Amino acid sequence: MAAPTRSLVRVLAGCQRLSLTAPCLPKVSHRAAQQTYVRTYAAAAAKPKSKAKKGEEEKDKKKGTPRVIDNTGRQKPVGYAAWEPVDDVYMLRFYPKPSHEVGVAVDLLKEFQRLEFTCPDQAVVLDLRLDMKLEKKKKVDPFVSTVQLPYQVKKEINKIVLFTENAEQAQLALANGAAHVGGAELVQKILDDEIQADFYLTVPEVLPKLVPLKNKLRKKFPKSKRGTVGVNIPKMLNLFKTGHEYLVERDNYIITQIATLDMSREQILANIQAIITDVCSHKPANYSPIIDRIMLSSWTSEALLIKHEDLLPKPKEEEL
Repeated sequence: MAAPTRSLVRVLAGCQRLSLTAPCLPKVSHRAAQQTYVRTYAAAAAKPKSKAKKGEEEKDKKKGTPRVIDNTGRQKPVGYAAWEPVDDVYMLRFYPKPSHEVGVAVDLLKEFQRLEFTCPDQAVVLDLRLDMKLEKKKKVDPFVSTVQLPYQVKKEINKIVLFTENAEQAQLALANGAAHVGGAELVQKILDDEIQADFYLTVPEVLPKLVPLKNKLRKKFPKSKRGTVGVNIPKMLNLFKTGHEYLVERDNYIITQIATLDMSREQILANIQAIITDVCSHKPANYSPIIDRIMLSSWTSEALLIKHEDLLPKPKEEEL
């Protein structure tokens, strides 16, 4: 009995010593190779983006374009203090630019000239911003046009060269005011700057012989679209002798002189209407109006915004 008891005491004493000492844990080497997992299955195919989401992404890309805010019916326009100032002295940036009737704008330009003691015969400039868009991606190409103003601005007559090899046509052109008339023999003289003119007209038969003048004349080179190629010589000469030429600049702007301040109010208004009517003829009537904004100014005055809705030609009513 004593022997088993002594053996049990030894076992208990050994267990007590083991419990009092720190456990010895095996150390793990940091250099041990880490186990890598490799995917053995295919990834799910990406779902195609719906058309609606693609359209939203395109809209997000175009967020850089300025947003057009409609102020109709608002108590005050967005970004401004009020529609109109209540005092005579105010900060321009706090109020939208006022728009005037075209007749009122002409009167204001004349008043500005009188109050500032500036030149009375200074130019009156018409500034048009155009809407050249048609359907989808199509648009109106920039154009050059010549119009007969009701009241002439230039006092001198334009110098014109007419190309023809027909003797009768040459005599007719000289009788109607052409400065120089001839055929292919005039090409070298123009290249040598012996002959210079404001407009160059030609009959269709001579046009192929004028190709060497393309780089020299550039925009003045005769073209059918500009009306400088034709067979009605008296009509062409009458138009271009006293015609007023304007062109589209910077893709959609027309800036041209239409009168002088010493002209009467009625004369200035008639010239403005003639230019607007001719510009509107370059875009089909079934689209939106080509003129988007009109501003009128003189050389020494600020530009005045014009109410242009009444100036645009009204579409003809369809016959029932």
